[in-house]
Amino acid sequence: MNFILFISAKKHIRILCTAVLFLGTGISAIAQSKEDPEQLKKKIASAENDSQKVELLLALSNYYLMKPGEFKTDLESAYILNIQAKNLSNDLNYKPGKGKTILLEAQICREKGDSEKALKKTKEALAYFQKNNLTEQQGESYNELAVYENDVNKKAGLKEKAIQLFKKSGAKEKQATTLKELGELYSSNEDPDKADLILQESLAIYKAIHFTELQGVYNILCEVNTQKGNYSEALKYALLAEKTALALHDNSLQLSSVYNHAAVVYYYLRQNDKAEEYWYKALEIAKYYKDTEYVRTIAENLCSLLIRQKKENDALKLIKEMQLRFPTSNVERKMVENYLLFNIYRIQENIPKATVYYKILKDYYGENADRNGNSVAILRSFASYQYQIKKYDDFYRTIKHLDALAAASGNNNIRSESHLIWFKADSSTGDYLGAIKHYQLYKSLSDSVFKGEKSKQINSLQVEFESEKKDKNIDLLTQEAKLQKIQIQNDTVVRYVFIGSVLVLVLFLAFLYNSFRSKNKKNEELEIQRQQINEQNELNKKMLIEKEWLLKEIHHRVKNNLQIVISLLNTQSAYLDNEDALMAIQNSQHRMHAMSLIHQKLYQSDNLANIDMSWYIYELISYMKECFNTDKNITFILDTEKVYLDVAQAVPLGLIINEAINNAIKYAFPSDSMGEVMISLKNIGENNYQLIITDNGVGLPDHFETLERNSLGMNLMIGLSDQIDGTFNMENSNGLTITIAFTRNTEFEESSENSEII
Repeated sequence: MNFILFISAKKHIRILCTAVLFLGTGISAIAQSKEDPEQLKKKIASAENDSQKVELLLALSNYYLMKPGEFKTDLESAYILNIQAKNLSNDLNYKPGKGKTILLEAQICREKGDSEKALKKTKEALAYFQKNNLTEQQGESYNELAVYENDVNKKAGLKEKAIQLFKKSGAKEKQATTLKELGELYSSNEDPDKADLILQESLAIYKAIHFTELQGVYNILCEVNTQKGNYSEALKYALLAEKTALALHDNSLQLSSVYNHAAVVYYYLRQNDKAEEYWYKALEIAKYYKDTEYVRTIAENLCSLLIRQKKENDALKLIKEMQLRFPTSNVERKMVENYLLFNIYRIQENIPKATVYYKILKDYYGENADRNGNSVAILRSFASYQYQIKKYDDFYRTIKHLDALAAASGNNNIRSESHLIWFKADSSTGDYLGAIKHYQLYKSLSDSVFKGEKSKQINSLQVEFESEKKDKNIDLLTQEAKLQKIQIQNDTVVRYVFIGSVLVLVLFLAFLYNSFRSKNKKNEELEIQRQQINEQNELNKKMLIEKEWLLKEIHHRVKNNLQIVISLLNTQSAYLDNEDALMAIQNSQHRMHAMSLIHQKLYQSDNLANIDMSWYIYELISYMKECFNTDKNITFILDTEKVYLDVAQAVPLGLIINEAINNAIKYAFPSDSMGEVMISLKNIGENNYQLIITDNGVGLPDHFETLERNSLGMNLMIGLSDQIDGTFNMENSNGLTITIAFTRNTEFEESSENSEII
């Protein structure tokens, strides 16, 4: 069987257990000074008694506070340095320094275990920062207050206040970091969709400020997509996290978490060798840092892999080794251990021992696993156990609850496994129609997770069911024939008395015989027709797959060819000195890139007919910003709806946007003046849409109609508008506004619907 998510927690590492796969999530990064402590000491010794020395003292104090490990001497050093910073701030009346020393004292108290005093000092620091209008420091105070809050919603509220204050003060790195922590919080609360949105915002801000240490946010994004069952996306982020960490020579415990996440994704993708490789890498780092809890985490992950590989005895041996060499008093960790043992004994069909652990887990998590988290993992194992001991009433109650939870989280992998065991239970209880239904759901959900895996099992099951039904009908007819034969024999004894009745009976039997033969013949014909229909359906499926593959290949080749042409034009430009020729080549490259984006999206997408224009516009603007380096003076505002267009309309519209943005960048803001360009694409009724591109630049020059109307770019936009049967309008007021109204082409959708009806 496959295992599912099981969650527990630790001070610096949040552990996601994949039933038991324990996935160490983004290890909460410690805000430690990156400067060398010895260099800080030298700077403090040579500094004047001013605000700069206060900041240096605070930085060194923070270094000792956040230093890995929990040593009393480090906390004492942090405390003494903070007192020095506090005294100097009071002498100088340096208000930011005064507030920072209060907040740092609160953090030191928290690390010493005096939570009550720490919370009091944090509130004191917040009040001081508010009184003196120190916005960024207010955000840091709200972040610290979140540490003491156990309620997830309240903790998230404090984080959101901190984010707004960091945004207001322009502290982008702190804003991005707090967004990352908020996303991690929602992920731990099993709200992956919300976490994904917040983490994407964090990633965008990090990239905007050219922050390079992105392995942490990539790591959490991997976890979030794993929770959602989006394993291709999860693997992408896992590999990005690994690549980034190695490039930055990050050999911290966070790298162990990255390897752990990657292993979990490979586990779900059923690539056992890769999962094993990454878990051993993670285990090696955890052992290096002598982190007992995390060593156990990785070992338990390996244990789950051994269970999958039917090596239950090896898994049991590994658990006993952990109990001996890495003992723990953590209740959640012990429950994980009990969970492993429960599954091992259940799979080994050692029901008495499995029952012992079943009762322990049931007492702790509740009959419906609604206490202490980990509902999905516990319910999955409970259902397997109840099926195994044939408690079908308990099983059906549990499996329905499990399916509802999996559906709510959108994890099709869990649902597919649930419907597989549901199918087995229905088969065992004689509910064949229910069995077929759940087997079909299992295949459908499984195929949605692992695309490309095709199977004939559903059709085979249906044929088997129909054959069994027909066999029962034949047996019934055979029994009726035997009864009739007995009746004939009895009638023969008294044939002289009941000769008339015998003749009628013979005729009746003849009629039944003929009916039986006719029915058999019709059944044979129907069976032949069914086989022909199945063969035709299989042929149609193969043709559809080949067609989709060919279309993807065409789009891929078109995109590659356009990229080759762009490269050739780029090479050609190296041999040209004429500025106009270079400009023409550059414009051609932009237009070709605009077209290649269409084909790139189409061959990467499952939808080969239409393209999401909101995605396309975002990618095209990103490309233009990168080409012209406009981040400093031009702000792009996108206000687009999800609009799906076919290639015939997407390409012209993309070229129009390319031309309009190109012109705005080049001419609307001379001398690198500041400005905004807004792109809007919205539905204005039924299948009618409107594209508006407006800027607040210098606008068009005088006599533009007579001098510039015949330019290539303007003619291209007008001609492309006509090509999509749209109207082109241009307004020159406080900048330039280009409006194109057009009707979305729906012919392809109608033809697709008709083909589905056929």
